[in-house]
Amino acid sequence: MILHRHMAGTLYVVATPIGNLEDVTQRALRVLRTVEIIACEDTRHTRKLLAHYGIEKPTISYHEHNERERAEQIADRIAAGEQVALVADAGTPAISDPGYRLVRECLERGLKVVPVPGPAAFVAALVASGLPTDRFFFGGFLPAKKNARRAALAEARTIAATLIFYEAPHRLAASLADAHAILGERQAAVARELTKIHEEIVRGRLSELAERFNSAPVRGEIVLVIDRTEIAEDEHVAREDQLPRLAERVAQLEADGADFRAALKRAARELGIPRDEAYRMLAAERDEHRAESHPKRHRTE
Repeated sequence: MILHRHMAGTLYVVATPIGNLEDVTQRALRVLRTVEIIACEDTRHTRKLLAHYGIEKPTISYHEHNERERAEQIADRIAAGEQVALVADAGTPAISDPGYRLVRECLERGLKVVPVPGPAAFVAALVASGLPTDRFFFGGFLPAKKNARRAALAEARTIAATLIFYEAPHRLAASLADAHAILGERQAAVARELTKIHEEIVRGRLSELAERFNSAPVRGEIVLVIDRTEIAEDEHVAREDQLPRLAERVAQLEADGADFRAALKRAARELGIPRDEAYRMLAAERDEHRAESHPKRHRTE
């Protein structure tokens, strides 16, 4: 008599596109076609991807509100021999998305877990930011409340790595202002709607970005990338070399009909100088010019 040993299934952790559906891998598509069931954050969202590639597989919801219960149920199915794929709404599961509990549950039961790598928004933002990529710290979403957010930034201040955070659009300006206050003046990049039609990556100083996004709120999914070190003091000194260009550009814009404030703001943005710093530079230059034009008179006896 031959005994057949029961074989457990496998959990595949499958990365899916963060926007552009062409960014799915051939391996991911093969796995999604061959598993018995797909566990996903939002079944409606995942079915759009499956329909695009003609994949017909049953799905089951697995999100932050049912994660603990579902992890046990799905692990039971894998232990019984089923092949299961875990996907997030976008990108790699368990990266600021549900998935950790299910992976842990499977590992604790001795079940096989196989990663199927692919897109991750924070990696895409980092490589396009122009900031150092040799060491980086991914902090997930910054806290929603100001005090907690500032505390998280303070903890990250001494990390010798490029800092990366996810952020909601309605909190972006506040987070940039807090980052400037806590981390000091640093180079940074705001990556929005990566791989989508309205993709945008804005680079500049934290103070510049805070000002820009405070005056022009945005929508979409956002990644904030911040340099590991403050801008050197000698770079501030080098700004003085831009004073003639700044003054000339402001004069041009005023001649075209802009008032001084609007002209200064636009000229500073074009030259990559924070508006407050540009104002101080021009104010100091004008004060010096007035002093030279109207020297103090000394009384003679």
